[in-house]
This record gives sequence, C-alpha cells and structure tokens, in this order.
Amino acid sequence: MANRPDTVVFDIGNVLIQWDPRLLYRSIFQNEADADRFLAEVLPPEWNLEQDRGRSFAEGIAEALARRPDHREEILAWDTRWHEMVPGEVPGSGAILTALKEAGVPLYAITNFSSEKFAECEQRFPFLADSFIDVVVSAHERLVKPDPRIYHVLFSRNALAPERTVFIDDSPANVAAARSVGMHAIHFTDAASLKAALVEQGFPL
Repeated sequence: MANRPDTVVFDIGNVLIQWDPRLLYRSIFQNEADADRFLAEVLPPEWNLEQDRGRSFAEGIAEALARRPDHREEILAWDTRWHEMVPGEVPGSGAILTALKEAGVPLYAITNFSSEKFAECEQRFPFLADSFIDVVVSAHERLVKPDPRIYHVLFSRNALAPERTVFIDDSPANVAAARSVGMHAIHFTDAASLKAALVEQGFPL
C-alpha cells in the first residue's frame, strides 16, 4: 500500500517511561487532596510546560519560589526529587520498541521534555540514547507539542515524509496535531493496544 507507514515516531513520557508528579507529592503531603491542590495551584501543568519549552529548571524553581515562598521545600523537591515522579518504564512498551528496532524499522521520537531532565533520563534509561535515529526534544527547539512546527522539525531534519510515519502519543491533542500535519497517529493507552494498532499498520511484531 503506497500510503502505508514504514517509520515509527514515539512520544516518551507515559508511552516509554512513566511520569506522574502525584507519585512524589502524595508522599510529601501524605494527603491526596493537598497534593492535588498543590499541583493545581503552586506548580500547575502550565508552569511545568515552560521547562519543556526551554526554561531552565533553575529559572523555573526560582519563579515558583518567588511566587510561593510558603512552599519552599515542596517546590525544591520538584527538582531534587524529580525521579520519584518517574518510577520506571511503561510496562510492555520497551518490548515493542526492541522488536521494531530488531526488525529494522526506522525509529524516531518527539518529546516534550526539559533539557536537564532528558539528559538525566538518557543516563537512567539507556534505550533512550540507543534506540532512535533522532529525538526532537521540545526544550532544545523551544517548541512544544501540539504545536505543528515541532513535527516539521523532525521532517526537515531527517528528510521524512509525514505520510510514511506513524506517531504514538498518550495525549489526544498531540495525536490530533500529528494527523493534521499528515502523519498516521496512534493514541497510546497501553502496550497491548499499541501492538495491535502497529500490526494493523503492517509493522512486523
């Protein structure tokens, strides 16, 4: 089939490695409601997105401390205890990545990630450095998904045709943006469903 993709592009957070700030803050506050309130009001998703957009962790933490000095220790923990938000790999996804690589499928990634924490995760999870021909990291480009321009960075840098790629992401908005630029796209929910969707697309799994 002329339109069938032959290249796979992964998101990383909550597709290949788990990330959930509640894991850290529910242990700090020892109360689910207080943790969720902190993550909604003190360090909300839009604050974290600025690190993904290229703001350094030092700048982000300083901004939050200036705004909410009453939560100094909890704010500092976002940096010093960040890896407690990342308990490990997403079950089953690594096996799919390995099988695709062994089958000779070209693999790429586009991820919303801070520069500092992505470098740390490459050390902690060596497959992040070893599996992909190229990784487009939002902080390096100062662009975040679902901005269509971040997908075009991947295409232009690697001479890829969007219609020959399939993109995998846990965010429906990011999946919709990938489709809008001409990629095939799969909304990730779990490894078993991903494997079935890739097989349907014709990948050897």
